[in-house]
Amino acid sequence: MRHILGTLIAALVLAQTFAAEAQTYPSQPIRLIAPFPPGGSVDIMARLIAEPLGNQLGTRIIIDNRSGASGNIGMEAAARSAADGYTVVLNTIPLVTNQSLFDKLGWDPIRDFAPIGMGRFIAGEVLRFSKLIKTRGITPN
Repeated sequence: MRHILGTLIAALVLAQTFAAEAQTYPSQPIRLIAPFPPGGSVDIMARLIAEPLGNQLGTRIIIDNRSGASGNIGMEAAARSAADGYTVVLNTIPLVTNQSLFDKLGWDPIRDFAPIGMGRFIAGEVLRFSKLIKTRGITPN
């Protein structure tokens, strides 16, 4: 009986330790790599989602534009970063097409990345939304 009770107590302490560790994420800013130049659609989308996502996670999201080679420079930077959840990358079609277009890539979309979400970006929707905010004084929440 003592052995079972000791095992249960140890399991409970271990479970609380894991729960406490899970509650501390994120403990630092998250880097969002946009592998295309500033002002493009990927950069705009990154900037649109950074603040609300940061607010929801309770940390800052830092946009890191790493443009060049059809997104390969930014993708390689993301692939080489630590797999600790503090670096994410936002990409589009080149994520799947660059394997066919380039002989040697410094990253592999299956081996180096794990999908965490999907989004869509339609410029007209963003323009209409920003116009609505300006003309009616609406503050998005």
